[in-house]
Amino acid sequence: MVESKKYINITQAQLDEVIKKHALFRAARVGGMRANLAHHNLTKLSLRNKDLSHADFTGATLSQADLFKAKLDYAIFFGADLRYANMQLTSLVRADLRGACMRGASLKSADMTGVDLREGFLANTDGRGNFMQSHPDIDFYDNGGADLSGANLTDARLSGAAARDTNFSDTTMRGAKIVRANLSGANFNGADLENADLSLCDLSGASMRGTILVNAALSLANMTDTNLSGAFTNATVGPTVKDLPETLDELMRQHSMWVASNSLQGKCLDLTGYDLRQINFTRARLPMFRANRSVLYGAIFIDAQLQACHLQDCDIRYSNFQEADLRGGQFSGSKFNNANLQGANLEFLELPHARTLITDMSKTSFRYANLSGSNLRNVNFRDSDLSHANLIGADTTGADFEGANFDEAQVDPALGSLVK
Repeated sequence: MVESKKYINITQAQLDEVIKKHALFRAARVGGMRANLAHHNLTKLSLRNKDLSHADFTGATLSQADLFKAKLDYAIFFGADLRYANMQLTSLVRADLRGACMRGASLKSADMTGVDLREGFLANTDGRGNFMQSHPDIDFYDNGGADLSGANLTDARLSGAAARDTNFSDTTMRGAKIVRANLSGANFNGADLENADLSLCDLSGASMRGTILVNAALSLANMTDTNLSGAFTNATVGPTVKDLPETLDELMRQHSMWVASNSLQGKCLDLTGYDLRQINFTRARLPMFRANRSVLYGAIFIDAQLQACHLQDCDIRYSNFQEADLRGGQFSGSKFNNANLQGANLEFLELPHARTLITDMSKTSFRYANLSGSNLRNVNFRDSDLSHANLIGADTTGADFEGANFDEAQVDPALGSLVK
C-alpha cells in the first residue's frame, strides 16, 4: 500500500510545457526536466503522439485522456485512473500499471511488451491517519472492461489482476505471467497465450475460441463454462513431419526435381492436412508446394519461393513471410492473423503463352497482419478480413477488395475510400 497526495489540477498549456521540458530531459539538453505528473488531474487532456517515456503518473487521474499513439515506455502509472482513456497504438513497453484502473479504456494494438499489470493499491489518509482509497469512486476489485484487442502483452505481468470482462481478443500474450487473476467473462478469442501461466486464474465464463494455448499453464484454473471451441493446444492436428514416408529434406529434393523437369521426374511435395506448426522454410524453393488444410502456425517462410503454391483453408497465424515470393498462390479461406508479410510479393504470376495466375486471398483473414511494403497488385481479396491490418506502403494497384473488411486498418490515403 502506497500513500498518495491530493490531486494537482493542470491545464493543457501547462501540460504542453511539461512535455517540452521532458523532451529536453530525454535529449540531455539544458533546461530539461523529467515529467513528474504524480497525483495530477489530467482528465480529458491530450498526450497524443507525445513521448513521455519514463514519466511518473503515480496516482494521477487520466480519465478520458487522449494518449493515442503516445510513447510511454517505462512510465509509472501505479494506481492511476485511466478509465475510458484513448490509448490505441500507444507504446507502453515495460510500463508500471500496477493497480491502475482501465475500465472502458481502449488499448487496441498497443505495445505492452513486459508491462506490469499486477494488483496494487494506492491510498490517502484522512485527518485521523486512517487509510482511505485514493480514487473513492473506483472499485479496484472490479477493474475490468478495458479493450486490449490486438495489443502486444508479451512477457507482461498480470498476476492478481482484476480484469473481468476485459477484451483480450487477438492479443499477443506469449510468456505472460497471469497467476491468480480474475479473468471471468474475458474475451480471449484468437489470442496467443503460448507459454503463458494462467495457473489459479478465474476463467469462468471466458471465451477462448481459437485461442492459442500451446504450453500454457492452466493448473487449478477455474474453467467453469469457459468456451474452448477451436482452441489450439499442444495436441497435434493431423500427422506431423515425423509421419512422412521419407525425410523432409529428401521430399524437398524430389520436389525440386519435379519442378525442374516439368513434372517428368521426382514428386510434388504435398503436405495436405499436416500439422507443420513453427516449421522453418526460410529461403526454401517450393513453387507449386501443396499443403491445403494444414496447420502452419508460427511457420517461417522468410525469402521463400512459393509461386503457385496451394495453402487453402490453413491456419497460418503468426507466420513470417517477409520478402517471400507468393505470386499466383492460392490461399483462399486461410487465417493469416498477426502474420508478417512485410515486403512479400503477391502479384500475379506470368505463365507461358501470355497467361497469368492471379493470387487468390479471397475469404482470408488478415486481422492484425503486417502487409506493409508488400506487392499486392491485382490480388483477389474478395470477402477477406483486413481489419486492423497494416497496409502502409503496399502497392494495391488493381487489387480486388470487393466485400473486404477494413475496420481500423492502417492504409495509405489512396485506399481511404475503401475504409468504412
